[in-house]
Amino acid sequence: MKPPAGPPEFPPRETRVGFVSLGCSKNLVDSEVMLGHLDRAGCTLVRDPAEADVIVVNTCAFVEAAREESIRAVLEAARLKETGRLRRLVVAGCLVQRSARELAESLPEVDAFVGLDELQRVPVAAGLPEPAGAGPGGLPILPSGRSTFLYDDTTPRRRATAPWTAFVKIAEGCDHTCSFCAIPSFRGEFRSRRPSSILREAEELARVGVREISLIAQDSSHFGRDLGIEEGLTRLLEGLNEIEALRWIRLHYLYPNTVTAPLIEALAGLPRVVKYVDLPLQHAHPETLRRMRRGGSARSHHELLERFRAAIPGISLRSTLIVGFPGETEEEFEVLLRFVEEERFHHLGVFPYSHEEGTAAGELPDDVPAALKEERRRRIMEVQQRVAREHGARMVGRIVDVLVEGPHSETEHLLVGRMSTQAPEVDGVVLLNEGSAAPGAFARVEIREVAGYDLVGRILE
Repeated sequence: MKPPAGPPEFPPRETRVGFVSLGCSKNLVDSEVMLGHLDRAGCTLVRDPAEADVIVVNTCAFVEAAREESIRAVLEAARLKETGRLRRLVVAGCLVQRSARELAESLPEVDAFVGLDELQRVPVAAGLPEPAGAGPGGLPILPSGRSTFLYDDTTPRRRATAPWTAFVKIAEGCDHTCSFCAIPSFRGEFRSRRPSSILREAEELARVGVREISLIAQDSSHFGRDLGIEEGLTRLLEGLNEIEALRWIRLHYLYPNTVTAPLIEALAGLPRVVKYVDLPLQHAHPETLRRMRRGGSARSHHELLERFRAAIPGISLRSTLIVGFPGETEEEFEVLLRFVEEERFHHLGVFPYSHEEGTAAGELPDDVPAALKEERRRRIMEVQQRVAREHGARMVGRIVDVLVEGPHSETEHLLVGRMSTQAPEVDGVVLLNEGSAAPGAFARVEIREVAGYDLVGRILE
């Protein structure tokens, strides 16, 4: 490591930090960890980047579009060095872990790069002095490599979500070898947190007013196996269900091949675990799935979904799919389209394939034209829009519990809320055009109409 370049550029208590967090909810937790360290170091966090002395951009490196968005955000922040009070620009996260040296060569505007294993050193990157006893100073530019960091309940963290909801990352990394995905190459091997640490974190979140937690990992259903814990996720859910102040516990990203019968039983029987399953299936044709190194077929997917439906009546099913994977024929796509029509997901994300260097699929010819990828995505989403409207129509007249989140961003005449079957940030919402309730409150709501992917309702007295 290099020694420190000199004294900090400004006193710690005067440092105003702006933060840009890009990418998924797992990335958001990393941002919250960095915010926690900055907060502990005495920084003042500001919403307006033009008021910041330091800007930190937490980047995403999942696909090309995400990388391009990250670079645009960095360059936009860099312009504030000329037009604002900005004196230091820090780039952090997945893109740094994946391509640190390339970034250093192409972005001289950046003052420091922080990889996934040095989140705790973001205050030093921001120009603050190294804490006493923290070891040698200076901040290296990290080489590309696989992360080993895993936060726990003692890690400083400042949540960026609403006070009543939180993401809890239960594991890091991934052991799967999906041919389209580069995440294991920089996020590292799958590593579970200790269940006791997760339970302590959840208890503390509940103590400070959190009523909804969303458990996230690259493959949540694999949780605990690396620690030798049988049915680790099932046992974790049982423990979390005992925290009385929690109202909703939601699971994200169950890998089809690691779902077990006890896990389905837990989802069915634990009252605080919401009846919502997020299964990224990616495709339905066996040959496409083989090239993806996923395995399975429309039939095996259907059998798994039927197991959930049989055990948990009224369950809300979410999935994500990729269209335009190398070699995807019209026949393979038609199988996927029919699968979506037949399975009738409540929530669905569809993404055109992105050719990624360093992945097994990156060695295949990217032979589906971009225009055709987009057309196939559009065709599936047209089907899904119809399915979503039909699901919504069946909700009309029902009375449901809704977590009220506050005024609509575009009009003060509407409140916005979510049912337990609507995850934050990725699913539709309930628009509340009658009645009132405080943000963070649970209200009884009568659903009255459908508005695209959203529902419209009135708060009952």
